[in-house]
Amino acid sequence: MQNTVNRRQFLATAGLSALVLATKTKLLAETAKKSGLMIGYSGITWGGKDEQAIKDLSSLGYKGIQLRANTFAPYKAKPSELKALLDQHHIKLAMFSSGNVEIDPAKFQSTIDTHVAHASFVKALGGSAFQMTNSLRKGGQAPTTDELKQLAKVMNEVGKQTADLGVQATYHNHMKQWGETPEEVDILVHEMNPKYVKLLLDIAHYKQGGGDPAKAVLQYKDVLHALHLKDTKSPLPEKPDDPKAYKFVELGQGNVDVPAVFAALEKIKFKGWGVVELDQVPETNKTPLQCAQINKDYITKTLNFPL
Repeated sequence: MQNTVNRRQFLATAGLSALVLATKTKLLAETAKKSGLMIGYSGITWGGKDEQAIKDLSSLGYKGIQLRANTFAPYKAKPSELKALLDQHHIKLAMFSSGNVEIDPAKFQSTIDTHVAHASFVKALGGSAFQMTNSLRKGGQAPTTDELKQLAKVMNEVGKQTADLGVQATYHNHMKQWGETPEEVDILVHEMNPKYVKLLLDIAHYKQGGGDPAKAVLQYKDVLHALHLKDTKSPLPEKPDDPKAYKFVELGQGNVDVPAVFAALEKIKFKGWGVVELDQVPETNKTPLQCAQINKDYITKTLNFPL
C-alpha cells in the first residue's frame, strides 16, 4: 500500500514538474518572439577571413555580422561587392569596428576624417552604426575626468558628422582603454551627447572591469544602442598568481551572468543588435565555426532565444 502511495506521489510530482517546465518554456518562447533583440556575431574570431566568416555564420542561421576596419582597405573602392556577398548569404551588417579616437589636437581632423569615411562605407554596406574605441591607456594609468571629457568631446564631433550620413556613432567600453571601469564609463556616458553618440555595452569587458552588466543595461537604457554578448573567465587556472588574468570564452563558460543581461534587456524592451563576440578561439583544437555553434546552442537552447 505504501509503495502505491509513493508511486502516486512520484507521478503527481513528476507531472507537476513537467507542467511547470512546459509552461516556463512556453513563456520564454513567447517572450523571445516579442523581444526586439536581434542576434548578430562578430567576424573577429576568423582573424581577417571575413568572407569565410560570412559564409559560416550564414550556415548557422545568424542574421547579422560585425566587421572590422580591416575590410575597409580592400573594399572601400568596391563596397558593392561586399554588400552583394552579405546579401547573398542573407546577413546584415550589424556593427562596424571603426577603431581609435584620439584626443591629440594634432590628430583631431584625421580622427574625424577616418570615422566619417568608415561611416560612408557602413552606409554603402547597408549598415547603420559603427563603434569607436581608444588606445589611450598607457602603462595601466587611469585617465583623469578632464581627459575622459576630452575623449567624449571628440566622439561627439565624430557622431555629429556621421549623423548627417544617417549612421549612428557608438562608444565601446573596453579593458585596458579609457572606459575600463564602471566609473570611467559613467563619466564618458554623461559627457556624450546622446543625439550623436550612443553606448555599445560590452558585457564581458564591463564585468571584467568591475561592473554588473545587467545593472548597466538598466542604468543606461536611454543611450543603449547595441551590445557585445560576450563572456570572460577569470581567474585562470594556468595563472593562479595573477587574480586579474582573464580570457574570453564562449557564452555560459565564464563569469558573466548572461541570463541576467537578457532579462534586463527584456525589462527595458530593448530593440537593437546584440553581437556575440569572441576575440579568438579559447582552445587551439576548436575552430571559429565550432565556437559560433557553441554560442548558438547556448542562446537557442539554454536561453531558449531564437536567432
